[in-house]
Amino acid sequence: MSTRRALHFVFKVGDRRKTARFYREVLGMKVLRHEEFEEGCKATCNGPYDGKWSKTMVGYGAEDKHFVVELTYNYGVGQYKLGNDFMGITVQSSQAIQNAKRLNWPIEDAGSGKFVVEAPGGYKFYLLDQEQPVTDPVKKVALSCSSLSTSVDYWSRLCGMSLFEKNDKQATLGFGDEQCKLELHGLGGEKVDHASAFGRIAFSCPRTELACIETLMTENDQTIVTPLVSLDTPGKATVEVVILADPDSHEICFVGDEAFRELSQVDPKGDQLLTEALEADKSDEWYAKHNKQKSSAVAV
Repeated sequence: MSTRRALHFVFKVGDRRKTARFYREVLGMKVLRHEEFEEGCKATCNGPYDGKWSKTMVGYGAEDKHFVVELTYNYGVGQYKLGNDFMGITVQSSQAIQNAKRLNWPIEDAGSGKFVVEAPGGYKFYLLDQEQPVTDPVKKVALSCSSLSTSVDYWSRLCGMSLFEKNDKQATLGFGDEQCKLELHGLGGEKVDHASAFGRIAFSCPRTELACIETLMTENDQTIVTPLVSLDTPGKATVEVVILADPDSHEICFVGDEAFRELSQVDPKGDQLLTEALEADKSDEWYAKHNKQKSSAVAV
């Protein structure tokens, strides 16, 4: 059994208040942690930005046993352009479907017990009309690829994932049968466009494997976005990460598992901290008062 784990997917969000409502009230996720930063992350966790930003982790349970979502908010940026890179996240939860209908959140019946909702910013979630399990309800993350065979080779041979299913159009891979899976959708040769809303998927592995991953990628002429680096969090564990890019430039973060387990513990004050940050952020009022709009991020 692999010692690597699927951790989270990173979204950049423009409307933090509406986004918080979606994850809290529609999907029924909990705020696991919330942090505010005065300057950009040296591992580009918040994208190519240097200013003030925040990170909010949301999910159905602690990240050591659940696949969660990281929401990054860059103050002053109100909109990100979607590409065709992110296809959606699948969640097993009849409760989320009921929540969406009760709150009049737009929801589409896709048939066969599957419904589609969009988080603010246009990120799609596929909801399975089945009882929400006690284990992780998040079943898979779907990304597009220009060449299915090339991507399957990369994720299986170089990243160490097992191949669970494959046909001419898509493939399902993962580090364990009980973990959130990665579903690759072939675009038939069409180029993957990440635009400015591009995200990042994160996995953990034993700390000793990080240098080996970096060496393997170098030997195979693959892209390393951020070479192995230590990230300090005041008062918390220092974690080591290496950030890669697959053949279609999907960003992949591998983080040392031992320190990350300590860093990712649920903060009981997380929900309160997010609420306080929302109340303290008067940027929407300032822009409205001055008849201006927040900037729209451009692809880099």
